[in-house]
Amino acid sequence: MRMRPIASFVALILTASGTAIPDGPAAAGPAPSEVDRLLAGMTLPEKVGQLFTAYAYGSDATAPSTTDAAANRSLYGVDTPAEVVAKYHLGGVIYFTWTNSLQSPRQLVTLANGLQAAATGSGARIPVMISTDQEHGVVSRMPAPATQFPGGMALGAGRSARDAYRAGRVTGAELGAVGIGQAWAPVADVNVNPANPVIGVRSFGSDPALAAALTTAQIEGFQRGSNTSAAAKHFPGHGDTSTDSHTGLPVITHTREQWSRIDAPPFRAAVAAGVDAVMTAHIVVPALDPSGDPATLSAPIITGLLRGELGYRGVVVTDSLEMAGVREKYGDDRVPVLALKAGADMLLMPPNLDVAVNAVLGAVASGELTEERIDQSVRRILTLKHKRGLLSWTPLDPAAAERAVGSPAHLRVAGDVTDRTVTAIRNDAGLLPLRGVKSVLVTGWSSGTQRTVPVLADSLAARGVSASALVTGLPTDAQIAEAVAAAGRHEVTVVLTSRAWETTTVDPGARQQALVRALIATGRPVVVVAVRDPYDIAYLPGVSTYLATYSFTGVAMQSLARVLLGELPPRGRLPVAIPVAGDPSRELYPFGHGLTWRTR
Repeated sequence: MRMRPIASFVALILTASGTAIPDGPAAAGPAPSEVDRLLAGMTLPEKVGQLFTAYAYGSDATAPSTTDAAANRSLYGVDTPAEVVAKYHLGGVIYFTWTNSLQSPRQLVTLANGLQAAATGSGARIPVMISTDQEHGVVSRMPAPATQFPGGMALGAGRSARDAYRAGRVTGAELGAVGIGQAWAPVADVNVNPANPVIGVRSFGSDPALAAALTTAQIEGFQRGSNTSAAAKHFPGHGDTSTDSHTGLPVITHTREQWSRIDAPPFRAAVAAGVDAVMTAHIVVPALDPSGDPATLSAPIITGLLRGELGYRGVVVTDSLEMAGVREKYGDDRVPVLALKAGADMLLMPPNLDVAVNAVLGAVASGELTEERIDQSVRRILTLKHKRGLLSWTPLDPAAAERAVGSPAHLRVAGDVTDRTVTAIRNDAGLLPLRGVKSVLVTGWSSGTQRTVPVLADSLAARGVSASALVTGLPTDAQIAEAVAAAGRHEVTVVLTSRAWETTTVDPGARQQALVRALIATGRPVVVVAVRDPYDIAYLPGVSTYLATYSFTGVAMQSLARVLLGELPPRGRLPVAIPVAGDPSRELYPFGHGLTWRTR
């Protein structure tokens, strides 16, 4: 792996991106007197409630559906999201599409207003911090009309700190407009393992300096550009694992020196940028803590490294406590207590909120935790809320949210940013750009929610090409035959792949590989586009024309169409190396590789 001095890389990216990162709205400064006043008036249960961020079912805070009310009753003993907030004095609520629908700006504002009314009308009367995973790309909770960006690795391909800033600023502004004050982003992990099942394109890339520069820029975009709280994740670094911490407990074998050189730089940069929160990973790193405890429960990692060596003074939040990686060694009653003892402040999504809250209260009663230790974390959380203006919350205007979310100006930014990310990796026969081509088949993998294949076909058709869409997903033999027949009726076939390299778990790759082989065997021109991980080409012998978008969003497909037809030159450069299949020590294409061509 090629390593670059971080300071020089940051300077290079900032210079190359054009103008300097602009100032945004300033957040409120610290107010220890107000925070101390609030803290002094809180009961212990109210303090403990502030430590927890949980989800509740319902698209409306006070009038959930019958199904959502039953789900809340099963988990929490009450029917509505508002009652969940009031009962537990929650410090935070996290949104998902499967819990809160996230249908429209108006619905989100109504939900947020209801949650805040419940929080400010009960207990210590402290507003709740509403959060969601809006990383861009493959992890984005806010659907259209919210502005979509292509994600971390695409931004890494674009090499522009200004673009990373703009993505954070636009997304933060739209989150804030609907009452979401905290984005669980950016991903600061350095993805050095092409077989990583959980990070991949969520990362800015495999180079620590590049990841550090774009992590810094995106934090600035969220926090300084739109006054939305950011969270760098997943400390101490989840980029070199072949195990998903949602389903198992990964072990990272980096030495202390490797951690400092590879994993630490983006987190050091995040701390220097004043990031509001750092999220811990459910991973074991023996070189940093030989106990076998995951980082989320590790005092040497949270208190020793993050707070001690890196000097971090903000909020430490755990990754979801529902994940298998943090539950393998200890019971659900011990995990929240051990996380607090290790140095965490905010406890995210415990699998049983009653058990978790009572475990912390019990630990204080027994003396295992002191109330002073609880106060430390609550003070950090309240200080964050004050810093972002949340303690003076007022109801939001649905009409204003509708104007802000997905505004024409924001959509133009997304298109401009994405235009710089498409990467041409192979064009051996000079097939691209497709000048003079009249008919194109678009086939292969397609996201159902994003309509990836149809959107690309529509984008080509809007430019005068006769384009047909044939979604195959992970194709059956019959679907492969259908695609081959359709290819015979078109001049060129564009086939989209997603993780076609993956042949170790659910095996999505084998069927996609078979589709590509069959299309190439027709003798007709074929363009392969990886719409997620760029590594697919190593598993697709015979492919002579290959691009990567790192994203299957509509905006990525629109930029791809422009590149395919020569309206736009490909400008992206690989933010990772692509290794030879089965031999990660050998490079098929190096970091920084990228072709381009003249436009008409």
